[in-house]
Amino acid sequence: MIESSLHHGETISVPVRPFARVARSVAGYGVATALMLVSTAVVFAPASVFHCAMRNGRRAAWAAALLGVALAGFAHVITIAGGGEVKAGYTSFLAIALSIALPSMMAVPLVDRREKFGTVLAFALVCSFVGLSLTELIMHSVDYSPYAVQVAETTKLVNSMVSERARAAAAESAIARAGLWITGHLPVVVPAMLLVNIALVFILSLMMYGRLSAWGAFAATRVADSETRRTYLFRNLALPEWMLFLFIAGGATPLLSGALQKVAANLLAIMIGLYILQGLAVFRAMLVRTGAGLSGATLGFVLLFLLCLFGIGLLLLAGAGLFDSFLDFRHLNRKDDSHESHTD
Repeated sequence: MIESSLHHGETISVPVRPFARVARSVAGYGVATALMLVSTAVVFAPASVFHCAMRNGRRAAWAAALLGVALAGFAHVITIAGGGEVKAGYTSFLAIALSIALPSMMAVPLVDRREKFGTVLAFALVCSFVGLSLTELIMHSVDYSPYAVQVAETTKLVNSMVSERARAAAAESAIARAGLWITGHLPVVVPAMLLVNIALVFILSLMMYGRLSAWGAFAATRVADSETRRTYLFRNLALPEWMLFLFIAGGATPLLSGALQKVAANLLAIMIGLYILQGLAVFRAMLVRTGAGLSGATLGFVLLFLLCLFGIGLLLLAGAGLFDSFLDFRHLNRKDDSHESHTD
């Protein structure tokens, strides 16, 4: 029996292709990446970079990504010249380039080695945090603070949401009071909200990359690349264990004050958001393990959504994600049935 997939940690080999064909492929990926970076399809921009590396090699992926960033920058310049806000336009470009495009390029070696889903996600988020910090520092040189602008906009949104009617409802319900308290503190955790959004970008892109890899391998050899696809299935998302220390550090928020309290609050918020996503992955894995088909999975997610409306669902997901790091609900550290007939 021929082994058709690589083991974890092995590098995916890139077939030798003519230079002209590689150049055309890089140009195509560059244009596709640029279009994604300037549209709502930005959630799949990292997948474009990862797939280019799989087909053409890491250097080609860097070339495609840089071409995409250059074209996206040109599009932003045209928008600014057409009457757009200059500083906001440059901030948007820098944020996308430094927090999504650059981390995607930095994560290519990890994806190439088929590192675990959670490991790639954690690495990309650290790079994204550095990218957002650089964006803030660069724009400070022209007396513009993206962070201050985001806080002001979030504060304005919160004030519009917290009406007298909402306050009256909060006086009669503990859940409403909790929701009102969380809403009122949203301006404090603006960086955490940005990083959670970026986490969703990389999660969706890694899932897409897994499928593109399987489809591409099947089209070329009639043998699906099941190992890559299985590695980046959503139900296999598991954060590295060292991130538990970040959660514990964020838990010190009530004991701190000033700037340290804001840092800890953002750390706690981002970790809660990530553990909610991991809890959702656990929920998806449980549905697969029980053999739930399309109708069963749909019913399960509808019930989960209803629980989230009452505030219970998110608490259960966060708890499942957190304790999965200790109890390994999905047995990811042991050889198990891959359930390849299911999709995420």
